[in-house]
Amino acid sequence: MVRLAPEVHRFLPLFMTDSAEITKQAKSNLAFALQILPKERREGMVTFYAFCRVVDDLADDLDRPIEERESGLAAWQEGLEHGFVDPDPLQREVVELMGQYDIPSHLLTAIVEGCRMDLRPQRFGTWEDLSQYTYKVACAVGLASLKVFGANDPASERYAVALGHGLQLTNILRDVGEDLGNGCRIYLPLADLARFQYTERDLVGRVYDGRFVAMMAYQADRADALYREAIEVMPKSDAKALVPAEIMRSTYQALLEKMRGDAFKVFNQRYRLSKARKMAIFSKHFLLRGGSAA
Repeated sequence: MVRLAPEVHRFLPLFMTDSAEITKQAKSNLAFALQILPKERREGMVTFYAFCRVVDDLADDLDRPIEERESGLAAWQEGLEHGFVDPDPLQREVVELMGQYDIPSHLLTAIVEGCRMDLRPQRFGTWEDLSQYTYKVACAVGLASLKVFGANDPASERYAVALGHGLQLTNILRDVGEDLGNGCRIYLPLADLARFQYTERDLVGRVYDGRFVAMMAYQADRADALYREAIEVMPKSDAKALVPAEIMRSTYQALLEKMRGDAFKVFNQRYRLSKARKMAIFSKHFLLRGGSAA
């Protein structure tokens, strides 16, 4: 899933096409981070965020026939690649956004392809297998966002890829229980389960023991390494442009540490940061950025 919005509550009627309204109704860490952007770039990210939410929710709406969801995603992909025949308001905004910020269509179609992967539950054998999925649903999001943020250094692309993998892996860890309840989806690499002698059957049965905690800690270490890589490769020339992304990194790292400190009790709760903690993170980066986002 394109989990740009980690506090997702099925808020979005699929007929809704106004990007500002979609973002307004989303309770997400990304929507929170976007407040730091200058007005024009913030409006651009609102449109991009709404696109991601719509295609993600289209893939995840289990109340609609799968053929209908497949058709809807195929229509998005066709329109992005070849133009929309009769675009709705959001589709017009997305096309304008791509032209305004020179966003390659292949990044947006990669996001759609990632959502299509979620139509039917699947399994990932290794981290290398899973990373192909996380690239589509998270790294491609970051690479497209660079254009709107105004990040120009080529090294920022390495930053976006590392950060995207880290963010999505953190989401996967946080949503283990929720995904099991949503069509028995499993995103954890099966080879990593086997490493700790923890089986797919154990996971489906929500067996919580030392094997599970050790396996989750192993995944958390991988996510931490990806966050460190992002920090190491982030170019100083784009530091100001990447502040929204750094707010996301700080937020998700704090969420990861909260899960780790609580021994990953993800089967019976959904971890969140308090508004006060998120505001502290925002304020820190706002000051580092140098003030007004207007």
